[in-house]
Amino acid sequence: MRPIITEKSLAVANRGWYTFSVAASRNKSEIAKAINVTVTGVRSFIIAGKGRRVGKKMKQTQREDWKKALVHVAAGQKIDAFEVTGEREKKP
Repeated sequence: MRPIITEKSLAVANRGWYTFSVAASRNKSEIAKAINVTVTGVRSFIIAGKGRRVGKKMKQTQREDWKKALVHVAAGQKIDAFEVTGEREKKP
């Protein structure tokens, strides 16, 4: 289980929904137990793998399907992986 950090996922994280990529075999109760905060809701769905063309002959291949989970935590609780400081390193 790993967090998905994008602009969109950070925007919904401000409302208490956190986005994770999880194993396809996980169910909602297993996902909720894996989070170390009080979970009030879990939404999970399978994302279909995209087709892509690779190699000199542009052979068609398929990326694997994967599962995305949106986890809603109790009010006042946060997950540290989604905290953004806002300070960036300045290039000399």
